[in-house]
Amino acid sequence: MSQQVLSIIVLVLIVLLATLRNVNMGAVAFLGAFLVGTLIFDESEDDLFSGFPGDLFVVLVGVTLLFAIAKANGTVDWLIHVGVRAVRGRIAFIPWVMFLVTALLTTVGAVVPGAVAIMAPVGMTFAVRHRINPMLMGLLIINGGSAGGFSPIGVFGVITNGVVERSELPGNPGLLWVGSFLFNALLSVVVFFMFGGRELLNRRVDDTPAPEPEPEPEPEPEPDGAGGTTATTAATATRTTTSTVPEVTTLSPQRIVTLTGLLLLVVGALAFDIDVGLLALSIATVICVLFPKDTKAGVAQVAWPTVLLICGIVTYVSLMERVGTIEMLGDSVADIGVPLLAAFVICLIGAAVSAFASTTGILGALIPLAVPFLLTGQVGAVGLIIALAISSSVVDSSPFSTSGALTVASSPEDVRDRVFRGLMIWGLSMIIVAPVLAWTIFVLPGWL
Repeated sequence: MSQQVLSIIVLVLIVLLATLRNVNMGAVAFLGAFLVGTLIFDESEDDLFSGFPGDLFVVLVGVTLLFAIAKANGTVDWLIHVGVRAVRGRIAFIPWVMFLVTALLTTVGAVVPGAVAIMAPVGMTFAVRHRINPMLMGLLIINGGSAGGFSPIGVFGVITNGVVERSELPGNPGLLWVGSFLFNALLSVVVFFMFGGRELLNRRVDDTPAPEPEPEPEPEPEPDGAGGTTATTAATATRTTTSTVPEVTTLSPQRIVTLTGLLLLVVGALAFDIDVGLLALSIATVICVLFPKDTKAGVAQVAWPTVLLICGIVTYVSLMERVGTIEMLGDSVADIGVPLLAAFVICLIGAAVSAFASTTGILGALIPLAVPFLLTGQVGAVGLIIALAISSSVVDSSPFSTSGALTVASSPEDVRDRVFRGLMIWGLSMIIVAPVLAWTIFVLPGWL
């Protein structure tokens, strides 16, 4: 067995161990990089640390700190409130407001699971209050996160474009963003009409009275093995979520400063090409200095598990690149003999793995696997990268992926099982549907 094959087996074990044992994949990847690098490839500590993605670390810490502050001080709630008022209470537009606000958050740098975590409790609250199918609301929030995530300053986009640039491949960050946004928007139109959107077209908020609060019953004894503590806690959390609707209608000085900071982030990164991580971290730090008491807990709200996941996976993949494993795998895909089939296989692998793991980690691992194949020029690099990005992100609706799991957790208890089953069916079907559509649109015609 060659050393390169052994490094692939270790990568598979990293994914399996992290999934089966519910351990952060990044932590396991760091362990794998340390053991494989030192024991098999005799690398020094400096060699191992050379693969650590310092730029991505700053991006993830900076943007998640900034959005943790924006969530805590009510800026995000104010944006949601403005969005709902903008549609003048038309119920059919409310899911689309959630789609657009989630897309906006991820477009300007919020981590996709973080944006879903912000929006899902609010969206599911609206769904219950105004009798909207929770599947419709949940999927539009998830799709909105994926739609904006591939912007040039979005986390998905930063990861994908960074890998493309480091691999010296032709890339098109703008087309990647537009392609992903349109794909998710059109998919959401299908979702809208599949899950009861037509019935909402003639309804308004004023026509749908809020449900009367019910008295809270005393918790009943649970049978052995039923998880009584968990069920009772979930019910309490559901009652709290359902009764909480953001009523932020004013702009306080802190919210004005935060909105200004978000605007500066977008303008600085897009118009002046300032590093998004350093800029976001700088803006967040200024807000912390101005409002120290209100932002003290912000650092604890940074998406540290995501930071660990990304940095660990990228560090291990960098090891695989240095020892020639990535080149060997790419050559193997190219040896399939049918370039279009090889491209479809890569998209299918991305969708299948991402449905059960974090998309952020999968993007960092799979795109490098396609690099040697793309360098042959047999398939358009831009088209395949877009197809792989879409295939790996649309399946986030699976309840086994982070965004899907957050949506299930945010659902009221009486519909939670139905939402879980619905997302499972939908998400697993996307493992086939998304690669087929993305490959057909972006790879097969050969126009990219």
